[in-house]
Amino acid sequence: MSDVAKRAILVTGGAGYIGSHTVLALRAAGYPVIVLDDLSTGCRADVATDAVFIEGDVADAPLVSSIVRRHDIAAVIHFAGSIRVEESVSDPLKYYRNNTCASRTLIETCVREGIGRFIFSSTAAAYGNAGTLPIDEDAPVRPINPYGWSKVMTEQILRDVAALGGMGVGVLRYFNVAGADRDGRAGQRSENATHLIKVACEVATGKRAGMKIYGTDYPTPDGTCIRDYIHVTDLADAHVRVLRWLDGRQGFEVMNCGYGHGYSVRDVLRTVEQVCGRPLPVDLADRRAGDCAALVADNTRLVRHTGWQPRHDDLATIVRTALDWEAKIGA
Repeated sequence: MSDVAKRAILVTGGAGYIGSHTVLALRAAGYPVIVLDDLSTGCRADVATDAVFIEGDVADAPLVSSIVRRHDIAAVIHFAGSIRVEESVSDPLKYYRNNTCASRTLIETCVREGIGRFIFSSTAAAYGNAGTLPIDEDAPVRPINPYGWSKVMTEQILRDVAALGGMGVGVLRYFNVAGADRDGRAGQRSENATHLIKVACEVATGKRAGMKIYGTDYPTPDGTCIRDYIHVTDLADAHVRVLRWLDGRQGFEVMNCGYGHGYSVRDVLRTVEQVCGRPLPVDLADRRAGDCAALVADNTRLVRHTGWQPRHDDLATIVRTALDWEAKIGA
C-alpha cells in the first residue's frame, strides 16, 4: 500500500517520551495513529488528542491482532520497553522480558498479520565502548550492559524475520535524546530519571536538591562522559522519514540517530547553568556500572536514505525546551 494512502500506524509505547513526540509528528504528516501503551511509564495526557488510544500490553497477541485488523494497520513503530541502563545491570531479567521477549511476541504477531513495515526503537548502547568516533552502523556490536543486549537481541530477531521477505524493517539506534516539544504538548515525565539533561533541569527548577557527576576519570578531554544529544522533535521527524523510506521496500536497515558531535557532562551542566541563570549544586561520584566513555553518531546513512536534516541542533535550545517543560509540569 502506497504511503500516499496514509493507512493507520500502530505506535507501541506511544504515551512515552519519544513515542508521544513521534505520534505528534505522524499526525502532522497526516497519518491515522493508533497508540498501544500499558501506561506503566507513559502518560495518557501526552498522547495527541486526535490519536486513538488503547491501553494494553504489546505481548498480548490477541489484542494486537484485533487492533491490526480493526484499524487496517499498515506499519508498526515499536517504542514500548524499559530504558534505564543501571537498572538493567541490577535487574537484567526484567529487561530481557520487557524488551526482548515482549518484542518477539509482537514481531510474531505482526508477521502473522502481514504487517509490511516495522520500525524499532533501538539504542547506541549496542556499540558499547566504541573504539572510533563518530560511530557508524558497521561498527562492532558489543554492548556492555543488559539494556544494550536486550535491544541487540531484538534487532537480530528483526534481521532474521526481514530475511524471509515480506517486511521492511528500520532499526533506529538512538544516541542521547533530550528536550521537549516547543509548544509544550509533550516532554519527558520519567520518575527518578537518570538522563543527564532531564536531571539537571529538575535541579534547576527546584525539583531535586542536587545532582552528581558520575565519573571524572574517563579518557575524555575533561574526564567526564561525552554523548551526542539529539532533540526529541528531530528524532520524531526521523521516524516519519524512515516510515516513508520503507514504503514498498523489503529487507533490514540500521540507521544511527544523532547529530554527529558530542558534549561532555560538564559541557551540559555549564549550558544548563547559562540558560537558567544560576549555578547548580553538583557533587562528584564514582562511575556508574554500564556507562561508556563516549558515544557520538555518524548519521550519514539516515541523511542519505531519508533526506533528514535536524532543525534543533543546538544544546542551549535543547536545554531551554527541557526547562520549559519542567516548569509546565510543576513539582
